[in-house]
Amino acid sequence: MDVFMIVSNMIIPLLIVGIVWFGVSRKVPVYDAFIEGANSGFKIVLKIMPTMVALMIAVGILRSSGFLEMAAELIGKFTVHIGFPGELVPLTIVKMFSSSAATGLLLDLYEEFGTDSLIGLMGSISMSCTETIFYTMSVYFMTAKITKTRYTLEGALIATFAGLAASVVLAGWMV
Repeated sequence: MDVFMIVSNMIIPLLIVGIVWFGVSRKVPVYDAFIEGANSGFKIVLKIMPTMVALMIAVGILRSSGFLEMAAELIGKFTVHIGFPGELVPLTIVKMFSSSAATGLLLDLYEEFGTDSLIGLMGSISMSCTETIFYTMSVYFMTAKITKTRYTLEGALIATFAGLAASVVLAGWMV
């Protein structure tokens, strides 16, 4: 067990030293390249900031307005027949927009039902098997200036539903 702790504590420092050594051996001005990369990263953050703020506000409105609870009741009446509890519907909806807000909802589910409950396990697995579709699409497509997204949304929704199905199967198998 101690070996794993030592190795895990050394991975990041060794990676950084390795990158610097590789750059120096290739005669790359490592510090200048780092500053240039940090500068371009900062510019990207400034570009995507309005989108991130808008998504956070939208999630906050959905959560405080009671819409998520209403959707949970309505959609949960149908999803319970396929083994997906209605209590996970708000988590699923919010996860499509914001992972951090979905984490807050997951913690609420843990407090109410417990981490080892069927709902807790399904929520944990679904958080791992799904993506923040709308956040990812808006940020990456805006940054890359892509206007024709083709089948991205459809593919992402199919992948999300596959992840949700996997969470039902895996959590049911584990309990």
